[in-house]
Amino acid sequence: MVLVMTDAGKMVSVVVPTRDRPELLREALESIRALERDGVSFEIIVGDNGTSKETRQIVEAFKAVYLHTSKQGSAAARNIAMRAATADYLAFLDDDDLWTSNHIHEHLKLLVANPDIDMVVGQIINTDAQRCSIYGPWPKRVPEGRQLIRLMLSGYFPQIGATVVRTRVREAIGFFNEELIGGQDWDWQLRVARTHRVGFVEHPCVLFRQRAAGTYDELQLKRITFARRIFFSHALPEWRLWESPLAFARSYFGVMEQFLTYFTGTALYHVNKGERLAALVAIWRGFAVFPSRALRMLLSQSSLRSAFVAAIKGVKVDRVSTRSSE
Repeated sequence: MVLVMTDAGKMVSVVVPTRDRPELLREALESIRALERDGVSFEIIVGDNGTSKETRQIVEAFKAVYLHTSKQGSAAARNIAMRAATADYLAFLDDDDLWTSNHIHEHLKLLVANPDIDMVVGQIINTDAQRCSIYGPWPKRVPEGRQLIRLMLSGYFPQIGATVVRTRVREAIGFFNEELIGGQDWDWQLRVARTHRVGFVEHPCVLFRQRAAGTYDELQLKRITFARRIFFSHALPEWRLWESPLAFARSYFGVMEQFLTYFTGTALYHVNKGERLAALVAIWRGFAVFPSRALRMLLSQSSLRSAFVAAIKGVKVDRVSTRSSE
């Protein structure tokens, strides 16, 4: 958690969850401290559910407060920090991501100028492990009101690090669901958006460190189940947002497409390592997630088709794009 004092006398509590990634945490905390300018100051509180002794040392080196929980998962680490928040505003930063110099200030201006707005989301830039840009900044814009909910239920997942809310939202909707292996932040933001007004800041606020395809296949398989659960738990009560069952289905497939994109990238990853069987397994998993879209990609010029052909022939692929727009 970080307390931010602005020249308007405002404070922001920023929740920082971590687990056994001390060097990445150090970079994250540095990115927070870098925003101490123009009268802005911080008090940092980190929620940890790891075992690394170095984590506490780093937290203390940044003059921050350390809280530990034995419960596993990022939701539990966020919750223990969020429960300790006392400021009027809440923001977030995961331990492997970085804030940019564009963060916080514009969010606060929008919140101060609009007392009826309770959550503000910003843009992010996806990077690789070396912080090199992959994609972004995105999104270019977001709609307001009920159409934002529909967008969030169609494949737009606001990155939690670029989100700022009024702390009173915590009292209204509660904490992150610790039963969810994946999508806890998406679920929490949907709960906010369905009952509160949301604003948007057109500035890249976070460098989101994207894990490489092929490095967490089993976790992605588990996340599919939770993504479906979250989608239907929020979409069914909001069914009037869609003009037809077909439109509803398209939104669902928009959510599922992220997993097809992941397994397409995984197939390419395995092909280029000479792991033909593993590549075909990844393609099969993509089909299981989104059969019609996967079939369409196989019948057109796409990364999935390239991976399939390369796996059959036993060759490598130069083209590695896995953009879902293919």
